[in-house]
Amino acid sequence: MGSFALLVFIPALCSVILICSLGPQEVHRWTFFFQMSWQTLCHLGLHYTEYYLQEPPSMRLCITLSSLMLLTQRVTSLSLDICEGKVEAASRGIKNRSSLFEHLCKALPYFSYLLFFPALLGGSLCSFQRFQARVQGSSSLCPRDSFWALTWRGLQILGLECLKVVMRGVVSAGAGLADCQQLQCICVMWSTAGLFKLTYYSHWLLDDSLLCAAGFGSEFRQSPGEDGYIPDADIWTLETTHRISLFTRKWNQSTARWLRRLIFQHGRAWPLLQTFAFSAWWHGLHPGQVFGFLCWAVMVEADYLIHNFANLFIRSWPMQLVYRTVTWAHTQLIIAYVMLAVEVRSLSSLWLLCNSYNSVFPMVYCILLFLLAKRKYKFN
Repeated sequence: MGSFALLVFIPALCSVILICSLGPQEVHRWTFFFQMSWQTLCHLGLHYTEYYLQEPPSMRLCITLSSLMLLTQRVTSLSLDICEGKVEAASRGIKNRSSLFEHLCKALPYFSYLLFFPALLGGSLCSFQRFQARVQGSSSLCPRDSFWALTWRGLQILGLECLKVVMRGVVSAGAGLADCQQLQCICVMWSTAGLFKLTYYSHWLLDDSLLCAAGFGSEFRQSPGEDGYIPDADIWTLETTHRISLFTRKWNQSTARWLRRLIFQHGRAWPLLQTFAFSAWWHGLHPGQVFGFLCWAVMVEADYLIHNFANLFIRSWPMQLVYRTVTWAHTQLIIAYVMLAVEVRSLSSLWLLCNSYNSVFPMVYCILLFLLAKRKYKFN
């Protein structure tokens, strides 16, 4: 990261100061406001470079912003734990006349948690309680079991990287969104999104292997009262599900659970839309991200209505098989559409995607959402 590391160290230091000085009922509001404000300013700097100066951003800056987003997860997770009483507030344990040394001793666990090096690179979100249990306790997994677990992950990563090479060749040999015609654009979208998904799967498994080697993986036994480990990659479910809502819960699982706890459970009006809007904000508010996440929210809402309606009328197993096959294909194509929208950086590329035949798939769900919502309203 170089000098960009200050963009991570400064908010970590300020967050610890806020945690140690504020009460349990105030700490989450102020840490959330500060952390998201800092992250937004950093993302605006990236926008200035990309859209105003028309220059490619520094790779170090991109890595730093990724670590900053992961830091935001841990800061807000810790502040929520303190607000909900799961973690004792530091301000309670420090007396007014305590020495500087006592203050530092109280703040050190928070620094260790926020600046835990493997977690700055990626991986599943680890709660403060789990982090403390792993640091204070001894490993319950023998080296032989750890070796085989890491070997299995290594083989999975190798297989995914080989698939990436094949898929990259398919994408390079085919036409792009600017050159494709009619139904050919569907194949372009599917293959490009497949390459993106393979990249995510490989990175998640690599992050999981790093956490496992550091003693924070899923193979280690869970202590009583400790939050369980949630791997980010559930590849089988992601590739076989016929429901967009289930795909959403399983995609980057720890982040999905964090968003649900942080936004969805506290949302009074339109919690689903609030959650996806905040996700776009957290990711950087690029035009494609705003469009993609809002489209994703509408698709999830439509998914609930469509499947609830279908479960009332589709009874025979042949019809259920046909229904699952059609909805599986439609789900994968909608996810591919959303993924391309989120990943593109230019408005011209986003317009090409929206102006292609691929927009038919989300439009079908939008029409069904309108019709079923109207029917549900009349029925109520």
